[in-house]
Amino acid sequence: MNALTSSLSAPTPPGIAVGPVSAWLSRALPASAPPYAFERVVGGHSNLTYIVTDRENAQWVLRRPPLGKLLPTAHDVGREFRIISALGPSLPVPPVVGLCSDESVTGAPFYVMDKVDGIVIRDEATAIGYFSEQERHRVGLAVADALAAIHAVLPSAVGLGDLGRPDDYIGRQLRRWKRQVDQSKTRELPRLDRVLEQLWEHLPAQTSTALVHGDFRLDNCIIGQDGTVRAVLDWELCTVGEPLADLGLLMVYWTEPGDELRATAESPTAAPGFPSRSAMLERYAQTLGRSLPAIDFYIAFSYWRLACISEGVLARYLRGEMGNQAGESEGFSDRVTMLIEAAERITSQW
Repeated sequence: MNALTSSLSAPTPPGIAVGPVSAWLSRALPASAPPYAFERVVGGHSNLTYIVTDRENAQWVLRRPPLGKLLPTAHDVGREFRIISALGPSLPVPPVVGLCSDESVTGAPFYVMDKVDGIVIRDEATAIGYFSEQERHRVGLAVADALAAIHAVLPSAVGLGDLGRPDDYIGRQLRRWKRQVDQSKTRELPRLDRVLEQLWEHLPAQTSTALVHGDFRLDNCIIGQDGTVRAVLDWELCTVGEPLADLGLLMVYWTEPGDELRATAESPTAAPGFPSRSAMLERYAQTLGRSLPAIDFYIAFSYWRLACISEGVLARYLRGEMGNQAGESEGFSDRVTMLIEAAERITSQW
């Protein structure tokens, strides 16, 4: 039995109604060869992602919201589809196939895009297995350049000028994630609220406005074997606002060798060869020709925001809304605490 035959006979992952989705795919992909196999991509903690494989081993990617009741404005795949469609001509994003807004097909809207060949570096083993130390340095600089390229896009020039209100970006983020965590948290989090008070007290004035990815990190990039960024993924949180928020989040995830504090259990940039955080900041600043005022604030804000998001993810796992992947929830409670502590280390110095 070959791999495709095996996957076709395997249980369909939750969130996919095979018959209706297959009928939609046949219309959207007339050159494809049904039947289709669906495999859930494990690792994401927001919208659910599936690899779709047809009889000829051609592959695409399908994205839909998590299962169950969703918070208002969250997991809008139609918006994500619009963003990727608009950015295709100017940034490395996967080519889109189509959007299904009819929730009767599989219980929620979904969209399909081409599967981009390359490597997603989720852990040190992958980084070391595919790239030499010199190549890892090149990958890091390419990631910094990719973020700078996103922030160089003029939203109105690509039809995304109405994506969000450009002013008071961090203030709106603080209010939004406070509201989201209050609606989804599994316990009281007084330390999270104290960090929020510090962020409000030291909120810097917004000095620039750009397209903001909202979740930019190494493992949301598909890397070519040549070390280039072939595609940037997961545009669900994209909006218009303060670009330094993206940079602060990248620094949260950009672990250096020997770091005890890690935003995730698997931190690929801890492998030798990747540029340091300071080198990444310098590369970004030089590429855009700008300074990086109050970058420590944006790093603290990113820790706090990631704690809010992680608490929401924990709640979704506990409610069974992430496709029966309950085992992935292990450690999320401790992760929230660790992220709050990381934010406190910065805000305590203000």
